[in-house]
Amino acid sequence: MNCRHASATIVLVSACLAAGCGPPEAGTPPATASVELDRRCRAPAMPIPEVQGAGPASPLLGRRVVVQGVVTGDFQGRDALEGFFLQQPEGDGDPRTSDAVFVHTPRGPEVAPGDVVRVEGTAGEFFERTEVKDLRQLVICGRGAAVAPTPLAMPFAGQPDFEPLEGMLVTVPVELAVTDLYNLGRFGQIGLAAQGRLTSPTNGTAPADALPPSRRLLIADDGMNVENPRPVPYLRDGRPPRAGDTVAELTGVLTFSHRRWLLEPTVPPRFAPTNPRRAAPPPLAGDLRLAAMNVLNYFTTLGERGAATAEELERQRRKLVAALVALDADVLGLIEIENRSPALADLLQALNAELGEERYAAVDDPPDGLGTDAIRVALIYRRDRVRPVGRSRAAGDAVFRGRPPLAQTFEVIAGDGRGEALSVVVAHFKSKGGCDEAKGPDRDQGDGQGCWNDLRTRQAHRMAGFAGELRRATGDPDVLLIGDLNAHGAEDPIRTLVAAGLADQMAAHVSPAERYSYVHRGVAGYLDHALASASLAGRVAGAAFWHVNADESPLLSYRSDNPPELYRPDPFRSSDHDPVIVTLSF
Repeated sequence: MNCRHASATIVLVSACLAAGCGPPEAGTPPATASVELDRRCRAPAMPIPEVQGAGPASPLLGRRVVVQGVVTGDFQGRDALEGFFLQQPEGDGDPRTSDAVFVHTPRGPEVAPGDVVRVEGTAGEFFERTEVKDLRQLVICGRGAAVAPTPLAMPFAGQPDFEPLEGMLVTVPVELAVTDLYNLGRFGQIGLAAQGRLTSPTNGTAPADALPPSRRLLIADDGMNVENPRPVPYLRDGRPPRAGDTVAELTGVLTFSHRRWLLEPTVPPRFAPTNPRRAAPPPLAGDLRLAAMNVLNYFTTLGERGAATAEELERQRRKLVAALVALDADVLGLIEIENRSPALADLLQALNAELGEERYAAVDDPPDGLGTDAIRVALIYRRDRVRPVGRSRAAGDAVFRGRPPLAQTFEVIAGDGRGEALSVVVAHFKSKGGCDEAKGPDRDQGDGQGCWNDLRTRQAHRMAGFAGELRRATGDPDVLLIGDLNAHGAEDPIRTLVAAGLADQMAAHVSPAERYSYVHRGVAGYLDHALASASLAGRVAGAAFWHVNADESPLLSYRSDNPPELYRPDPFRSSDHDPVIVTLSF
């Protein structure tokens, strides 16, 4: 028999005899006639802090222990944590030791919060969580007891050390903001932050004295041991909360599992919709509307990258088309679309079909194509608003590693800007992923800019040169660079472009609180950009991010392994990046 599934003898005692717990509440069911008052509840028990010890592991590993306390969190059940948390109300007064412990009961017997319980078992560690396991006996000594939760002051005064609170009931008296939804679908976890959601220190928006994420972050778990829990926890009105939503008065048990500290709520959190959805892009004045959107690997070749099945492709297509229709851009840059395939034509056809007319056309590829990478950038435009002038150009230098920027000069043919011209460049710089392959200066330097920063900076230098070449070739100084540059606003690549004379329009027109387009490991920042030449910057009427993706849970994406009831053919979580919008006045 599996030792983690050994059964235990249960005895229900008709009075609460644990220290300080008082008699049972009125209405408590009496003990069965065959069970007499159990004197074991009066017998001395080992203090729970002695089982926990002052270090990361119990000093009594493998030894038989008898402990008694109050159940503060009940997470019994096959798919749950298979046990409950037991806390000694009076504690030992030692700030180095926890007053609570997890009791592993994979096959019962059932207990409930407020029960006073005495257990005999073996002290152990399970993924570095101290527990009492292999129970020989469990005695319920009473019911209706209570333990006052320990206030957990956030943000933390220093690097948090939760070991002295392991297994204890705690409460967070401050408002917390949802900052990370990535693991909600798989593990039932939400990242919560004090003092608002987490923002990258290299974004150029955080205060100089901003605390590091580790002092502000707490992970709320669902108390389950299964992956992809169903139903999905923490839903509000049938869908997950958005990043930026808030929760107050969070109470639960602190535990450690798989190298992470987690809070297992004992009172269901109630999330306030403090970051409501915007059904349409922010309204911006201007005569010409330009946008850029990362379309998250739009591949018509089914496989590991992008949609895996025809059904997923249709779901992805419908969400993207809904977003592109709402953007209503005159010129639109697309990033992460499959290279050397019908993907662009497929998306364009679906977009025009939704609009009921051949409104959009794609810029022709340059003579030498668009690189050798699996993904590419593209430009589409409204045929009734602008027209391409001359051939498109690509910066095919080796520094772009087979993923060159694409440029096209347009003439405005309608509205107040009729006859005006500008060149639009869409680019996709090297990502912050694949760090194992980075060498030398491309390794993560520990400065917050991630790996491949040197390559992205060299790409920015070349991009600045390419913009100059466009100005000379066309005789027009107006250039707008849009796209996913994989660098936050205060990082070296963006500083390089700004130093070369391209003005950051998102920094100029978007408030610090709204200046993000992507969330990575719970930290928000803007990787997606719009930078204008000096001659064009004065004509920028407005700029905005449409927060339709970064704030949403991946559970809402096109993936068919998500809960089917969460899918909608709408713009929300059509990608993982928010679109960038810029308007010009002439």
